[in-house]
Amino acid sequence: MTLNSLNDTYRLNNGVDIPVIGFGTWQTPDGEVARDSVLTAIKAGYRLIDTAAAYGNEQSVGEGIKKSGINRHDLFVTTKLWNTDHGYQNTKKAIDTSLSNLGLDYLDLYLIHWPSPTATRAHWAELNAESWQAMEEAVKAGKIRAIGVSNFRKKHLDELLKTAEIKPAVNQNYLNPSDMQTALTSYNDKLSILNEAYSPLGTGGLLQDHTVEKIAQAYGKSSAQLLIRWSLQHGFLPLPKSVHPDYIKANAEVFDFEISPADMKLLDGLHGVGKLAKDPDEANF
Repeated sequence: MTLNSLNDTYRLNNGVDIPVIGFGTWQTPDGEVARDSVLTAIKAGYRLIDTAAAYGNEQSVGEGIKKSGINRHDLFVTTKLWNTDHGYQNTKKAIDTSLSNLGLDYLDLYLIHWPSPTATRAHWAELNAESWQAMEEAVKAGKIRAIGVSNFRKKHLDELLKTAEIKPAVNQNYLNPSDMQTALTSYNDKLSILNEAYSPLGTGGLLQDHTVEKIAQAYGKSSAQLLIRWSLQHGFLPLPKSVHPDYIKANAEVFDFEISPADMKLLDGLHGVGKLAKDPDEANF
C-alpha cells in the first residue's frame, strides 16, 4: 500500500481502521512530561496514542488528550492489561480503571501486555483465556473497539485461539532491524493479525549504528526516520517514543522517501547489533 501521511490507516481484521504510526509513551514519566508530550504529538498530527497500565502514566496521557481539545473520535487510544490483573474479574476491573484513569468512555484497542507473568506462569493459558473473555465482553458492551495481545509468541496465540470468539486484531512486539522476529511476524500475517512495533528504534540503541547512519544520510534523513520508514515498508505499525518536541515532529516526517530494496536488505541484515526481544516465558516479571 502507498503511504502518504499520518492520516493513513491500516484496516484491522475486525474492520476498524488504525493509524499507520502511533505515539508511544513507554518510559515517559507521569505528570507534566507525559501530558505535554502527548499534547505535542497530537498537535504534530499523531492520532494513535499508545500507553499501558504498567507505564504508570495513563492519567497524564488522558490529560494530554483532553487538553488537546481534539474530537475523541478522531483519536485512536491503546492501553494494556498488566500482569497483576490477569483473570476474568481482575481484567473487568482493570478495563474500568484504565478508562477512569484516561478519562475516556471507550478504548480503541486493549491488549494483554504479557502472555506468561512470573507469578502465574503455571496457569498462563487459563488466565489468558479468562482475561480474553472479559475483554470480549467489553467489546460487546461498547467499552473497547478492538482487542489484541503484546509479546505473544506462536504458542501463546495458538492457545488463546482455542477458546477465543474474537480473533486478536494486533500483536505488539519488539520489532526493529536488530530483531525482526521473522517467524512470528509471518505467523501474525498468516492469521491477519497486525504487527505493531514497539521500540522501533531499538530503544535508541540503533540510532548510532554505522550502517543505519550511512543509509539515513544517503536519503537526507535521520537514523530515527529511516528506522520508522523501515518498519512501515515491512507492513508494521511503528510506535516511536520521544519527549522532545523536535523529535516528536521529525519522527512523523517519513512519507516523502522510500528505502530501496537493496538498502532494506542491508537493514534486514542487522540482526543482533542491538538488543533482542525477551523470551516472554523466561522474563522475571
